[in-house]
Amino acid sequence: MNKIIRIPANFKPQENCLKDKVILITGTGDGIGKEAAKTYARYGATVILLSKTEKKIVDLYDEIINAGYPQPAIITLNLESATADQYLELAHTIETEFGHLDGLIHNAAMFEGLSPIAQFDNNLWERITKVNLHAPFLLSQAMIPLLNKSKDASMIFTSSGVAHKGRAYWGAYGVTKAASDNLMGILADELEVNTPIRVNSIDPGRVRTRMRALAFPGENPMDNPAPADIMDAYLYLMSDESKDINGKIISCKKD
Repeated sequence: MNKIIRIPANFKPQENCLKDKVILITGTGDGIGKEAAKTYARYGATVILLSKTEKKIVDLYDEIINAGYPQPAIITLNLESATADQYLELAHTIETEFGHLDGLIHNAAMFEGLSPIAQFDNNLWERITKVNLHAPFLLSQAMIPLLNKSKDASMIFTSSGVAHKGRAYWGAYGVTKAASDNLMGILADELEVNTPIRVNSIDPGRVRTRMRALAFPGENPMDNPAPADIMDAYLYLMSDESKDINGKIISCKKD
């Protein structure tokens, strides 16, 4: 099992700690992905904004530009229907524009509510599996050659509490998150020697997002941390401070 750890208590991100890094983030339309993109740009990175909804990332692009941060790039791609060839085409585009890739965050995920396995919609099961597991596999496979061209590359998966222990009604989401943790561990082990790539996961815990509100409609969302409150974990894993961290799950959960 992958070891669950926390970021060092004394971690303080240095100004411009991500300067000149090129980082691809999936699911930047809202929530954690959007906040990670803004945070990375603020610390000097050129972020590649990937989402299936163009308007959301165009608005985010403008927000980053207006703040005076490095100019981001925009990629519109539906992970539910994207093919292996489309991911290879994306890798070619990034190589042409930037020459390499320093970071990849698998943030995008699909969750459509809780349901018992006996009644789980078969089509929905397939859709969730494509977005949450098949897409990260294909995207990782396509981007590894570009990440290998970096001096120090970081790949980050998104874990969940339901990945660590099966819980009733979490269906395809719970299954794909458990598989995602395993995929992360396999990649970390395979890439540990003779590559500059480290691979880890972040378990955000309870965060004020649309997905959390869908899963727990009775909660007061204001009782949960905002995405901005957990960004130190994302900065830590993408910065040089975590060069020796590989195959771990960073927990953002509060004690």
